[in-house]
Amino acid sequence: MAEVNTVRGAIDVDDLGPTLMHEHVFVLTQEHFENFGVGQWWDERARVEQAVDKLRHLYSIGIHTIVDPTVIGLGRDIHRIRSIAGEVPVNIIVATGVYTYGDLPFTYTLRGPGTTLGGDEPMIDDFTHDITDGIAGTDTRAAFLKCAVEHADMSAGVERVLRAVAQTHRNTGVPMTVHTNSNERTGRIVVDVLRQEGADLRKLVVGHAGDSNDLDYLMELADTGAILGMDRFGLDVYNPTADRVGTIVALCERGYSDRIVLSHDASCFIDWFGPNSDTVVEAVLPNWNYEHISNDVLPALREGGVSDHQISEMLVGNPARYFGAEVAADPTGAGR
Repeated sequence: MAEVNTVRGAIDVDDLGPTLMHEHVFVLTQEHFENFGVGQWWDERARVEQAVDKLRHLYSIGIHTIVDPTVIGLGRDIHRIRSIAGEVPVNIIVATGVYTYGDLPFTYTLRGPGTTLGGDEPMIDDFTHDITDGIAGTDTRAAFLKCAVEHADMSAGVERVLRAVAQTHRNTGVPMTVHTNSNERTGRIVVDVLRQEGADLRKLVVGHAGDSNDLDYLMELADTGAILGMDRFGLDVYNPTADRVGTIVALCERGYSDRIVLSHDASCFIDWFGPNSDTVVEAVLPNWNYEHISNDVLPALREGGVSDHQISEMLVGNPARYFGAEVAADPTGAGR
């Protein structure tokens, strides 16, 4: 039976249960946070306790696993996450990668193919270490790769990360999640580059595909074998919940429930809106939290005609398959 690494250790993929495939515990702008947050507006103990309470409650309403794509660029702190994971019944699965919309972190800009110093791609070594040895000196191993392609005019730095993710995936077999911008249809760019690199698109989640209601675009991506990340429920500024639900209903009617995963892209705390981010989020985006899918979206999907079997595919079967045993090589990305 295939296993997947969680923060607490490896478990059988069949034990993941209902899974939210794109949630953060914390999103922090690391250097700013460490210099202007710690000792000022950040209370470590209170924030950890708050996260523990939220994740315990999430488990009580039926979600057994969250997949956390917090990587370099989003404030990953595996020691903090380990302390939380030890106090909650929810499985937390973590990633390796780099999150940038443009420039690379300076530690990579002078090293690697085409750079001043040249040599092999250092990101591949770093990502592989997280997967095979553990993150930041711990025995917690990353179970998937994460990067971002926000703009259609992809920068050289973003392309380097995407190709490093693809090559690490090919070498290790772990799956990939890529943040995309549905307005700019960057999912197409992701699919094209990953195909060039010989990646298996059946091991790809096209993140934030659910920001789009363009069925032709979404089916085009899904027809490659890729999984559609309908993963920003509650972020109504990008796409209202009713429209997101209607799009999933239409896709399920067309037979795509086996290529959809659900989530919110929410967090216990994100500092992007300042020290009082949680208050701002609650006021402006009241449904952007871990519970919106369980409380509101699933009933709406059922009302729209989505069957319990299809919901189970999206919440249980597809995440298990994504993290499951390596599938046969598919270098063309032809998928199904």
